[in-house]
Amino acid sequence: MSYTPDLLSLLPPAAAVVLSLLTRRVLWSLSAGIAAGLIVHTQGDIPQTAKEAVSLFAGLLSTPWILKTLGFAILVGSVMELMRRSGGIDGLVDVLQHRIGLVRSKRGALLLVYATGIVIFIESSITSLIAGAIGRPLSGRFGFSREKLAYVCDSTSAPVCSLILLNGWGALLLGLVATQIDAGYLSGDAVDLLLHSVAYNFYAGIALVVTFAVIWFDWDIGPMRLTLPEHAVYVSRRGPTDASLMLVPLAVMVTGVFFFLWLTGGGEILKGSGSSSVFYTMLLTLAVTAAFYRGKKAMAWNTFFDAAFKGALALLPIAAILLLAFAIGKVIDMIGTGAYLASFLESGMTGVWLAAAVFVIASLMAFATGTSWGTFSVMLPIAAATGAAVDVNMPLLIGAVISGGVFGDHCSPISDTTIIASLAAGCDHIDHVRTQLPYALLSGAVALMMFLAAGFLDG
Repeated sequence: MSYTPDLLSLLPPAAAVVLSLLTRRVLWSLSAGIAAGLIVHTQGDIPQTAKEAVSLFAGLLSTPWILKTLGFAILVGSVMELMRRSGGIDGLVDVLQHRIGLVRSKRGALLLVYATGIVIFIESSITSLIAGAIGRPLSGRFGFSREKLAYVCDSTSAPVCSLILLNGWGALLLGLVATQIDAGYLSGDAVDLLLHSVAYNFYAGIALVVTFAVIWFDWDIGPMRLTLPEHAVYVSRRGPTDASLMLVPLAVMVTGVFFFLWLTGGGEILKGSGSSSVFYTMLLTLAVTAAFYRGKKAMAWNTFFDAAFKGALALLPIAAILLLAFAIGKVIDMIGTGAYLASFLESGMTGVWLAAAVFVIASLMAFATGTSWGTFSVMLPIAAATGAAVDVNMPLLIGAVISGGVFGDHCSPISDTTIIASLAAGCDHIDHVRTQLPYALLSGAVALMMFLAAGFLDG
């Protein structure tokens, strides 16, 4: 049974997003979006819809990269609980606050999280995770909300990974650019084109600047004004603390991702598998943590396994949200939502407006589908073909695709990176989406004006 993409293809993502924001029940909202999408796909054939649903989830749960991503999300809970129960988190806070005096205020604490997000650019999930792990105990000590922490984690993960391309993001984009060179729509060297496009990744750069301003000036707008600091929530662990009990697992996470990217890429980091790397990294982290804690006599075996199990159990709901987010992404792909949105990018458009149009369409596509990488894969070939027809600055168009993908993904409640940022900060997912949205929209509006200006200057 075939389905031609039309206005109905927007129904599933619209249903999921609107219901999530209205009801705050993410699992039910995503399920409703999936059901709506499958009904559209089968054109109302309910028995066929049921069969498609079974086939959908069977396919997802037999897909290696999805299983590894779900495993990563669950294992994160184990590592976080182990670091908390061992006293490693309190130990790191004590070192930062008292022994070296690096963090003395709310501004200093959030700047540390911000700097962590920028320095660790290897993989957006790991970036959010480590920034959140450092920031969560500081939120209680210095009185800022978990929503503010989630915003800083989210606003320094994907933007930084899309600017510093020595990671999986760079590998994907380099491959897409090279494919368009082979197709004859782009000319020149793929690496050179991609590096030049970084200067036009306006949204990522603006988002980082806005995030810094929010921290420096303690700038709360919209729903962020209503969030509560954590003074009354944080309870310090009694007894001796040791910062190494947190620093060693974090160091394994960072170095482990680099190693497994190199290993899965056959000696080339840019060709490595992101999902495999983060999953294997978490397994390695658990193994090293177990050995290190026993060597330090920080935790008995029964306590270790109890903490690991309870931490994993606590993040099962997040894994379920991720699974449903992947499912609705698959359904949206089946009914051609991305292709329908891309059809609005007409080849007859004049060059001066083209970069702004690419940015807007890519933003809408990433918001509706919840994936920046999927948006890159659909939009970059379309932008390259359209740009070749009107002879415009190709790095500008590539930058517009990247910016739009990151912006839309940043705003979307069904985005896996947004979900993981909520996980990292330990805050309600919908609260994170609502409080982050005004800042993202501000950065997006400025980026749009810059793409318009660049288009006119280039034309």
